[in-house]
Amino acid sequence: MNLDATASERDAGATSDATQGLLAAIDLGSNSFRLEIGQVEQGRYRRVDYLKETVRLGAGLDASGLLTEEAMQRGLGCLAGFAQRLRGLSPLHVRAVATQTLREAKNRDAFLARARTVLGLPIEVISGREEARLIYAGVARLQPSDATRLVVDIGGRSTEMILGQRRTPLRAESFQVGCVSLSMKYFGDGRFTDSAFRAAQVAAGAELEEAIEPFASRHWQEALGASGTAGSVSQVLAANNVTDGLITPAGLRWCIEQCLRAGRIDRLSLAGLKEDRRAVFGGGLAILYTLSANFGIDELHPARGALRQGVIYDLQDRVTAMQDAEAGHDLRDDSVIALQQRFGVDAAQALRVQTLALNVYADFQPRVHPDTRAEVARELAWAAALHELGMMVSHHDHHRHSAYLLAHVDAAGFSQSQQRRLAALVLGQRGGLRKIEDALRDEVFAWQVMSLRLAVLLCHARSAPAAAAIRARRSGRTASVSYDAQWAADHPRSIYLLNEEKVMWERADGSLRLALPD
Repeated sequence: MNLDATASERDAGATSDATQGLLAAIDLGSNSFRLEIGQVEQGRYRRVDYLKETVRLGAGLDASGLLTEEAMQRGLGCLAGFAQRLRGLSPLHVRAVATQTLREAKNRDAFLARARTVLGLPIEVISGREEARLIYAGVARLQPSDATRLVVDIGGRSTEMILGQRRTPLRAESFQVGCVSLSMKYFGDGRFTDSAFRAAQVAAGAELEEAIEPFASRHWQEALGASGTAGSVSQVLAANNVTDGLITPAGLRWCIEQCLRAGRIDRLSLAGLKEDRRAVFGGGLAILYTLSANFGIDELHPARGALRQGVIYDLQDRVTAMQDAEAGHDLRDDSVIALQQRFGVDAAQALRVQTLALNVYADFQPRVHPDTRAEVARELAWAAALHELGMMVSHHDHHRHSAYLLAHVDAAGFSQSQQRRLAALVLGQRGGLRKIEDALRDEVFAWQVMSLRLAVLLCHARSAPAAAAIRARRSGRTASVSYDAQWAADHPRSIYLLNEEKVMWERADGSLRLALPD
């Protein structure tokens, strides 16, 4: 594959008329990588293109929790092909998400850095619950219903379960058991045996046991199976005239019997079973049978939507919100408000800091690519809104508590990657800069931190300075802040803090500098 689709080339390329309105989602799953390009018009979805490659990234996690070089190369090769197909699409209209394998991998940052170079786009690692929410969004939009539903998605290394009604997920959970991980552990020798199936079902049941009550059959009216595992079993059942594609306990028993008759994975030959599913078929069956037996699922209908369509609908909401705040809606704004309420944040102070931070940032006018400028400002706004989240834990070192909470809390709409960035911003709001010195090498991040720190400092008395009193500008990597003489005379503590802040930046080797009037 040709690897010439670099980030700089993609950013420089103009969006063609042929790609206007197109949105793309990349799903870096544990078994397969998928690219879907679609269009949402008046709420209706139209698929334009779909690419899938069996990468088995999840099978490349070694005993130490590290991705092997071989597995990484498989993933990078696939992403290079995706980059070619995405040429001409605006980066604002593409979102790449990664799931359980990259949630687990200890060397994920190294892989993500290489993947970004090849793909030309950042890849966001999403939490299990966020994955579940997006799966439900895809199913609910493409297969609408008024019924209360259970949606199940068995992936390579995780299984998501969502209880929802219409477009609203009522409960969403993710469990660390999937068709790849279970197949490797119980069918890794290539053999299908009765004892291996029983052991796999026990293991799946142990992982899913805590979900039995909240997802019991009395809570829902219909059950749907999304994505690869459910789809492959449905196709096998239909192709062999066992059912019309409906997944039933009897149908699952028939599939398991065929596996046992074959005896070995390489001898399994079933109509409708694709070659790339054969190695993980046993693990998927074990999970489906466990779900059927423990959750009273007598009929599992194959679902039309999946994670990638949920990502596209979510992306459509973000793009619309950026273009027209009144017409669009970004779920992340709702999550920020919910977190403020949950942790008792002083909303008035948060707004003061947020307003001043954005004004100072706008005055600095840092060098940011036009495609990411709005998102960078939104990140700063969210960090300012949540900078005192940790006050609920303790006033002492509240910035550290805020950073920890932001990095680990479930926040709908946010990826783990973006939450970690927000956590670093909030951690850097006060005190020494050494704790974020690696992140400060990113100049865009450094200007965000500078703006947030100045806003927190100038609002330290829980009041904001008059708009005309403070002036900020940028000259290269130096931030210049000036103020009226009268304001300085009236606010000696603020002047003291500004001078202390100047010293902090002088100690931060190779980062920005803060200049103040003599």
